[in-house]
Amino acid sequence: MTTQLWIDGEAAEATGADREVQNPATLATIETVKDATADDVDRAVQAAHRAFPGWAATDVTKRAGIVRKAADLLAQHREELVASLVQEQGKPTLEAKGEFGHFVNGLYFYSELASKVRGGYQELPSQFGRSYGLTIRRPLGVVGAIVPWNFPLTLLANKLGPALVAGNTVVAKPAETTPLTTLRVAELLGEAGVPAGVVNVVTGAAETGEALVTHPLVRRVAFTGQTSTGQRIAELAGRDLKRVSLELGGSDPSIVLADADLDAAVKTIQIGRYWNCGQMCLAPKRAFVVDEVYDRFVDTMVSRVERYEPGNGAEPAEKPKLRIGPLHTARQLQTLQDQLADAVDRGAKVLVGGGVPDGTSGGHFFQPAVVVDVPRDSRLATEEVFGPVLPVWRVDDVDHAIELANDTEYGLGSSIWTRDAGAIDKAMNGLETGITWVNQMHYGYDEMPFGGTKMSGVGREHGAEALEEYVEIKSVVVGGLH
Repeated sequence: MTTQLWIDGEAAEATGADREVQNPATLATIETVKDATADDVDRAVQAAHRAFPGWAATDVTKRAGIVRKAADLLAQHREELVASLVQEQGKPTLEAKGEFGHFVNGLYFYSELASKVRGGYQELPSQFGRSYGLTIRRPLGVVGAIVPWNFPLTLLANKLGPALVAGNTVVAKPAETTPLTTLRVAELLGEAGVPAGVVNVVTGAAETGEALVTHPLVRRVAFTGQTSTGQRIAELAGRDLKRVSLELGGSDPSIVLADADLDAAVKTIQIGRYWNCGQMCLAPKRAFVVDEVYDRFVDTMVSRVERYEPGNGAEPAEKPKLRIGPLHTARQLQTLQDQLADAVDRGAKVLVGGGVPDGTSGGHFFQPAVVVDVPRDSRLATEEVFGPVLPVWRVDDVDHAIELANDTEYGLGSSIWTRDAGAIDKAMNGLETGITWVNQMHYGYDEMPFGGTKMSGVGREHGAEALEEYVEIKSVVVGGLH
C-alpha cells in the first residue's frame, strides 16, 4: 500500500516528520507515513494548477466517463478498501461496507450530473441593436478538500465528485489518523484514467491543512470537521477571499410524539446514535420524547442498547449481540468520559453503559449509554457529544420539544416522529437546522442538499446544489446584432 504522498499521478516522498497510523481497536501500528510540509503542499498544488486547464477543457461527457470508470474500478477493490478502512478507522466491517457503498455511489451520482451544469439566456434592452446576456458556469481551479477521520471515504466523495465533474482539480488532505485508504484510492483513480495532477493527496495534521488553505493557487476549500477548525479555516481563507464550504459539528435533536410508530422511532434513533460508535456529525444526539410515551421509549431503547458489544471492528459479534467498534482516539474517549461525568455530577442518571467495558484491553472502547435527567447546562447538553451516549428528555408537546431542540449553537440536522401534519409543519419551519427528517433515519442522501445553519457551517454538499459550490458564474453581454 502506498504510504507516500500522491502528487502529479505518482507516489512522492514527503519531507516532514514520521507519523504512525494506529488501529484504534488494538493500538498496533499499521503503517508509518510522513507529514507533508508547506513545500510538499506547494508541489501538490502546483501539480493541480498545471493540470487544471487541460481538465477544465476536457469534454464534460469525457470527464464524466472518467469519473464513472474510476468508480467501477474502485468497486472492484471493495474488499481491500473496506479492510483498510476498518483497520485505520476502527468501525465494524458491516459499517465500513456501508460507507464504501456510499462513497462509490456518490461518484456515480455526480458522473451522471456532469452534463446538467447549465447557464442561462436573457434578452436585453440596448441602443446598439439586438442584445442578449448569457450566464456561463466555469470551474474555479484548484480545490483543497480537507476530510475528517470519522468517514474518510464518504466525505471525500462529497467533495471529489462535484469538484471533478465541474472541471476542477483537487488536493485532498485526509485526517492524519486515516490517510491510508485515501492514498490507495488516489492510486486507483490514476489507474482508472484520471490524468496526472487532477487528484493529489497530502498527509499531515493542522500545519499541513493550513499550508493548503493559505496557498495562493487554491481557490476553494471544502472542509468537514470540528466547528473550531472550521472557524480557523474561514479566517485563513477569508484573507484571500477564497470560496469555502464548511460542514461542521452538530447536536441533532430527535422529537418523538405520542402518535409515532414508537418501535420504528426507537430502532432508527438507536442506529443513528450508535452507528460508527456515535462519531457522526448528523447522528441524533439528543432525544425529546413526550410524556405519554417517554417511559416506553426509554425502556425499549435501554433494552436495545444493552445488546451492544464493544470490540474489534474486524471481528463480528455473536448474535444476538451487536458489534460496536472503538472510539477513534484516546482523546475522543477522554472527552466523552468527561462530558458524561459532568452530567452525572449534576444529577443525571445513566441507565445503561457509560464506562470502559470489562474484557477489553488496548483500544479506545466505551460501553454505549442512555442517560436521563440531564441538566440543561451540563456539557452533555450544551456540547457536541461525539460518541455513543444518548441523553433523553421528557417534554410536554411539540412546541416544548422545538424550544429545547433549538437551545444549542448547532443547527445541522433534526428529526420528528409523528403522523400529525400540523406538528410536522411546525418542525419543518421551526427547527433551526439545515435538514429535518420526518419519520426517517438521519442519513445524507446524494439526491438532497446537506449542510448546517448557525455554528454547524456554511454551504451545501450532496444534490445538484453541490455543483454550484464548485463553479463561478460569469455574465456575458452580446450586443450590436442586426
